[in-house]
Amino acid sequence: MPEQILARVEACYQQAEAFFKKPFLRPEVSFKLRGQKAGVAHLTENKLRFNPELYRNNREDFLKQTVAHEVAHLIAHQLFGLSIQAHGEEWQLIMRGVYELPPNRCHTYEVKRRKVNRFIYRCACPAPKDEFPFSAQRHGLVSKGRRYFCRRCKATLNYSGEQRIE
Repeated sequence: MPEQILARVEACYQQAEAFFKKPFLRPEVSFKLRGQKAGVAHLTENKLRFNPELYRNNREDFLKQTVAHEVAHLIAHQLFGLSIQAHGEEWQLIMRGVYELPPNRCHTYEVKRRKVNRFIYRCACPAPKDEFPFSAQRHGLVSKGRRYFCRRCKATLNYSGEQRIE
């Protein structure tokens, strides 16, 4: 799997070098990306990260569009600097002119949402009582002393002892 992505990254760089008639510094490539993003370009680190699960489920489009999309970010950065917009005209020029691909900002791959545990907090408002589902991270902060308040009654939100899976 990584070999195909690495080969496509290299092919994209060679296309850009032929188009602009100049060499580009090759990036570090990582396959440690999860969640909804298919790829991420870290401009100042010259690094690309790709989502292996989304690649497995969308190989053809991922290789063609996603890899070129992320490489185009690094090429645009090397050519024009940090002051450009992420999906601005410089990036679009590279997508259309160099790779002859539509400059789509986002992918349309199906993403499986993982189930998360929510900790239910409540306030002192009169009925109907509002529920405030906290993430495990926020619940952990409460256990370390952080306090959160209801915007309506200004009372501290308290853990109800209930949890639910979403």
